[in-house]
Amino acid sequence: MSDPTTSKAITAWAEEDRPREKLATKGRFALTDAELLAILLGSGSAGETALGLAQRLLAAADNSLHDLGKRPLPDLRRFKGIGMAKAITIIAAMELGRRRQLADLRERPKISSSRDAQKVIASLLTDLYHEEFWLILLNKANEVIARERMSSGGMAGTVVDTKMLFKAAIDARAAAIIAVHNHPSGNLQPSQADIDLTRRLRKAGELLDLPLLDHLIISERGYYSFADEGML
Repeated sequence: MSDPTTSKAITAWAEEDRPREKLATKGRFALTDAELLAILLGSGSAGETALGLAQRLLAAADNSLHDLGKRPLPDLRRFKGIGMAKAITIIAAMELGRRRQLADLRERPKISSSRDAQKVIASLLTDLYHEEFWLILLNKANEVIARERMSSGGMAGTVVDTKMLFKAAIDARAAAIIAVHNHPSGNLQPSQADIDLTRRLRKAGELLDLPLLDHLIISERGYYSFADEGML
């Protein structure tokens, strides 16, 4: 068997060492994150295979795809062995993964707890460096009918227009809503502004017969639920 560390192009490896062939014969679930990333990279750099480059890139991101997904183009290009084409390929793949999570609502998951709500939205928010505010829109059976991004801001906050928020819910014929925003800092404790906003949304929802069921704060460390904490 040839040593995959002695050549840089995947096509030069022994067949059993090639992640493309491994995917074809054993399926995508058999591949490690590094092997999948190596397929995207296609080749390594001088004296390094694509797999070696992928492993080094992941190690620099603490072996976290969330961390890798946060890296902007200039940061990736500063990494030895990653040029413009490879950096763009990585960013495009990460963005496709995010968009798949956004689009795949055909089964209309039912929300019975804060954990259920966190599962349908967390992947869209945990790898962001800036704050975003989203709505999870539910029908009368508490099934998710849509996820709507309502605002995008900076690292310290984002502006939320209560009128536009409820207009989006009414236009979608939602029966209830769950508010969600992220804290890029990782701090899950609500600010006073978060508490005040939650109170306004709850009161407006009561007037419009469009209840706010929860408000989640999302970060890589987990989530905070206003409903679970008795803050609604």
